[in-house]
Amino acid sequence: MESIKDKVAIVGMGCTPFGELWDKDPIDMIVDAATEAFEDAGVEAKDMQAAWVGYTVADTAMTGIILSSALQLQFIPVTRVENACGTGADIIRGATLALASKAYDLVLAVGWDKLKDAGYGGIGQAYPGKWHPVYGAAPEIGGAVARYALAATRYFSKYSLSPDEGKRMLAKISVKSHHNGARNPKAWLQREITVEEVLNAPLIAWPLGLLDCCGVNDGASAAILCRTEDARTYRPNGDYITIKGATVACGPGWGKERLTYDFTTWEETEAAGKAVFEMAGIKDARKELSMAEVHDCFSIAELIAVESLGICEKGHAREDIESGAWEQDGEIPVNISGGLKSFGHPAGASGGREIYEFYKQFQGKAEYGSRQLKDVKLGLTHNQGGHPGNFVCGVTVVGEPPSS
Repeated sequence: MESIKDKVAIVGMGCTPFGELWDKDPIDMIVDAATEAFEDAGVEAKDMQAAWVGYTVADTAMTGIILSSALQLQFIPVTRVENACGTGADIIRGATLALASKAYDLVLAVGWDKLKDAGYGGIGQAYPGKWHPVYGAAPEIGGAVARYALAATRYFSKYSLSPDEGKRMLAKISVKSHHNGARNPKAWLQREITVEEVLNAPLIAWPLGLLDCCGVNDGASAAILCRTEDARTYRPNGDYITIKGATVACGPGWGKERLTYDFTTWEETEAAGKAVFEMAGIKDARKELSMAEVHDCFSIAELIAVESLGICEKGHAREDIESGAWEQDGEIPVNISGGLKSFGHPAGASGGREIYEFYKQFQGKAEYGSRQLKDVKLGLTHNQGGHPGNFVCGVTVVGEPPSS
């Protein structure tokens, strides 16, 4: 199997602020994100040879036509992607593979969602009255927060943490994320919080309280990609990034049925991480990565994702959290953007938004609020859809261009 490492570059990116964008419809958000990306790369919509668009809510649209209509693309192929919360990673992967195959020279990838117009809070129940791979027409089998709460309580038990120790550990993750998000102008919740506020927040599903959970909202992100040999045409100073590896792993969906499933390892994340590290030639992720943006829909999700990716040894996240290893000046900054916890999660847009953070960090343009990291060379982004035992996971590694 031929490697895609460094064959494709991202030469322009855009991202809307995330939030309750009541004054924006999907067309507005797509145009805003894509316009920033076009201007960043010095190109126009007419220059695109193909496009990918990702979103999860079908109430507003069901095809790629929404992208071609919004941007007045002229009869080019537009591929609509829906892969739950892994959608953002998958549109970048699709665009990357098309360029690597030399089918196109310059393409666009846009992810968006407008969940605040859905008419209900949260993301609904898992498979309510719909087909389920095991049960067929499924009963109500629980929402995402309940499934992640099971992961948290199992983690506490497996690694001998008392309820108070476990909740405080998770609270410190939320505090860190809000600290980072408070310094990010495009984050939704730009507010510092304390450990005590997290501990005293209303419970949603014990041990997860309101401040352990990310919100769903509205937003869009966009990327312009080309083959790496053409990147300096658009960015002559070399401040573009290249794809080191991109993959998606879908599990067989039997976690809830297997007696051996213990909820504390994301098997799909392990598989995707292993595959993408092999693509990128990464031997020691903790030492080689400059930063990681992981899917922190809940505080426990960040913790188990970091362990499942091998960035932290399993069962030792508490030591990293207490030492500040995942903070800005720590050994491996995690969710320096503020993560889903501060941004919220319009599912189709989150994957591109994570890459946008690395892109700006690499260019030295994340200086707002002193969020800028030093010597940024290699980053990982992680998207995960579904719930423990039944995930689709996308992992992408991006980094500095290869030396010529």
